[in-house]
Amino acid sequence: MTNEMFKKEAFKKSVKDNVKFLYRKTIEEATQEQIFQAVSYSVKDVIIDNWLATQKAYDEQDPKIVYYMSMEFLMGRALGNNLINLCAYGEVKEALEELGFDLNCIEDQEPDPALGNGGLGRLAACFLDSLATLNYAAYGCGIRYHYGMFKQKIQNGYQIEVPDNWLKNGYPFELRRPEYAKEVHFGGYVRVEYDPEKGGNKFIHEGYQAVKAIPYDMPITGYDNDVVNTLRIWDAEPIVDFELDSFDKGDYKKAVEQENLARNIVEVLYPNDNHYAGKELRLKQQYFFVSASLQAAIAKYKKKHDDIHKLYEKVTFQMNDTHPTVAVAELMRILMDEEGLGWDEAWEVTTKSVAYTNHTIMSEALEKWPIELFSRLLPRVYQIIEEINRRFILEIQQKYPGDNHKVEKMAIIYDGQVKMAHLAICAGYSVNGVAALHTEILKKQELKDFYEMFPEKFNNKTNGITQRRFLMHGDPLLADWVTKYVGKDWITDLSRIKRLEFYADDEKVQQEFLNIKYQNKLRLASYIEEHNGIEVNPRSIFDVQVKRLHEYKRQLLNILHVMYLYNELKEHPDMEFIPRTFIFGAKAAAGYRNAKLTIKLINSVADVINNDKSINGKIKVVFIEDYKVSNAEIIFAAADVSEQISTASKEASGTGNMKFMLNGALTIGTMDGANVEMAEEVGKEKQSRQGVLLHPLQERSGAQPRPVMGAPVKVCRWTGCRDQEAGLHRDGQFLHQHAG
Repeated sequence: MTNEMFKKEAFKKSVKDNVKFLYRKTIEEATQEQIFQAVSYSVKDVIIDNWLATQKAYDEQDPKIVYYMSMEFLMGRALGNNLINLCAYGEVKEALEELGFDLNCIEDQEPDPALGNGGLGRLAACFLDSLATLNYAAYGCGIRYHYGMFKQKIQNGYQIEVPDNWLKNGYPFELRRPEYAKEVHFGGYVRVEYDPEKGGNKFIHEGYQAVKAIPYDMPITGYDNDVVNTLRIWDAEPIVDFELDSFDKGDYKKAVEQENLARNIVEVLYPNDNHYAGKELRLKQQYFFVSASLQAAIAKYKKKHDDIHKLYEKVTFQMNDTHPTVAVAELMRILMDEEGLGWDEAWEVTTKSVAYTNHTIMSEALEKWPIELFSRLLPRVYQIIEEINRRFILEIQQKYPGDNHKVEKMAIIYDGQVKMAHLAICAGYSVNGVAALHTEILKKQELKDFYEMFPEKFNNKTNGITQRRFLMHGDPLLADWVTKYVGKDWITDLSRIKRLEFYADDEKVQQEFLNIKYQNKLRLASYIEEHNGIEVNPRSIFDVQVKRLHEYKRQLLNILHVMYLYNELKEHPDMEFIPRTFIFGAKAAAGYRNAKLTIKLINSVADVINNDKSINGKIKVVFIEDYKVSNAEIIFAAADVSEQISTASKEASGTGNMKFMLNGALTIGTMDGANVEMAEEVGKEKQSRQGVLLHPLQERSGAQPRPVMGAPVKVCRWTGCRDQEAGLHRDGQFLHQHAG
């Protein structure tokens, strides 16, 4: 790195100065957390110079800008990733060592930003990293959640959700931008009056509640190119902080009403929507960040361009799943009500500006809102969706005359619900799935009617990962080994890693790889002992399943297999058995009872197996608490076996599968999602296929598994004998419930 700030002496001085100015301390007096803050501000100084230069270049070049709109951005820690992308990791590590600090320990002081949960959010983060590295002008648009989803604690085997207060010490890599604040409106009513200038009706939103959206910008550094893009996350503040008059009159609730409205919007990611209030809050969150982001994007466009009709030439809005798809109607509202366009003009601009990524095959996950809720909370937006729906139904009827079944399946508003995926497909110029198989299922099954009507819109964009975080940063020993044999090109072009095939049969190279894997397993074993109090054998097979907990992802099937192996060992203690450590990590949604019971089951099984001295440690079971990006990097690097066993045809893509394979794990998986393309990439000679492929499985979707449950006595013997107070296994009820 040529930047003067990363020369050792200059960087050391910068860190010392930051400690002095931030904390009124010498560097010898500072805590590890304070050192993290000081180091981060020193790094941020360099980033901001590049950030300013990038924005200046964009202003001069006037490129088309992509606004990537997502409810989630699972970013992971920023310090290490920024140092890698700035090509300054080694210099900073040496400088800190000379000051008496270990960079790894300093990195551990950084909280994972609680802005996402699963693959949807991690994909968004990888896209931002890739866009910056490829020098595309891009903004990520989301919400600045104060507590994220939750921090997971395991108590007595059960998941306990506690607030993830990641902002409690301040976050050094964000920048508050109040000068770009926007106002977002909820509720109220729409008044219509005739506008003689336009010769038509004018729609005026009145009686609403207003919230101020304040943007916080986080830098997204490209690799070794000085490019810095922006993740803009919106916080909510009241328009009026505190109504003193109401307080003085004793109406304390009204005094802070606006403050509470704002605070609730940004408190948590995915509030439990098992009740009406939760549904309303989710819709508020979605509209809040979408409206603010669209307002900001249009304001930015108008600084350099006079003709709003040509917005689509310089702007595109990529909607990451159905959460941001209210953007279709909100963009129409802004174009008509604020910019003065007619319906046809606004529709042309909108349909050339918005694109939709579908992330799920399961129809129940495609968001639908009750009309009563939607129309009350967003009255003007609902009016616009009604008109979009009316025109779309006419289009359907014209194309398929007399086919009311088509209208029933494709209408945006139907059966008392507003169907957001239908809105996105109707308006979007592009509709993509996230794996080849997933896209084919969308075209032939879940969205078949839309594909027949709009075949030109559908395309595939298989999910991907960033090798810089998940190999360079997460597995530096393996990254250096790869570079030694194939050079550095793989850092920005992962296909170059294929040149390792030349060394596949080289015993020396094989042994080097195995030694690196062992070092990574020692690192994970140390983490497990520190956090779980379980001693695991690093020479055992590390068999790993870490991902969001859901029934279709089949963590239950995995733990049933562990139970079976344990019973085999108990019956045949002298059988040949290679020691296995089964490692799980997953969060279950707070309202998802079966998923939470599966976590309890895994921990109950672990408690029995790990304390049974008769099996001589041949099996260990570990549930890693609070699975997140920072501990995922350690887990991926250490895995021998990657469990990707979702029910065939249910997993849209998956990206954990890629991260495990990148770190040299063998994959056990169903032919589902991106597993299919991974198998094609590695070649048939490197895989062993068993069982039934996708289409026969779908034909057998009516099969009844319950009778089969009578057969595996070695699993079912667990039922009714371990944890009666939870009712987990009584009479096999839990197992049968999941099997069915």
